[in-house]
Amino acid sequence: MTRNPDVPEAAVTRLAAYLEALERLETQEVATTSSAEIARHAGVNAAQVRKDLSYFGEFGRPGLGYDVANLRRSLARILHLDREHLVILLGSGRLGTALLGYPGLAQRAFRVAGVFDSSPRVIGQELCGHRVLDVRNLQEFNREHEVKIGIICVPTAQAQAACDQLVAAGIRAILNFAPVSLRAPPHVLVRHVDVTRELQALAYYLAD
Repeated sequence: MTRNPDVPEAAVTRLAAYLEALERLETQEVATTSSAEIARHAGVNAAQVRKDLSYFGEFGRPGLGYDVANLRRSLARILHLDREHLVILLGSGRLGTALLGYPGLAQRAFRVAGVFDSSPRVIGQELCGHRVLDVRNLQEFNREHEVKIGIICVPTAQAQAACDQLVAAGIRAILNFAPVSLRAPPHVLVRHVDVTRELQALAYYLAD
């Protein structure tokens, strides 16, 4: 499916939540559902569900709702989760190790193709079934494997260099766990996961 540039980024993120909701309903052997039920599982309202789905077509039937299995397959196809995606991981510290051991990656069709680091202390070691590779060999590695997604799990001071290395290797989408904004070319999508920033925002709401 061709990407629609008019679809808000937040709507795409919510689609992933709707997909998870449908998967839960399917495990409960629910055959049909409503926008209200999907909204309840996803933490939004029914109107938002209908609006988000409308960007991609008509899925429900008036008075009957949505076929859970069909809608789940449609959302998986829209999100390109009906195929496997290879991922390159930069940084083999505690966070990188935790991600490698996280079963949700494989369950969501993401497979780590290579783990890279710059430290001679860890290069060559086995980590969750992966041999840690020298980041200097990243471009050569990706000429063969053509991975499009990279994950940055390095210290803040090394994050921009890691981003530059991924871009030079042909990576087109980056998930950055370092608490710093990265500079990347317009054709490279960068998403940031800053746990500290989210905690700081939560703390605001805890004031007496």
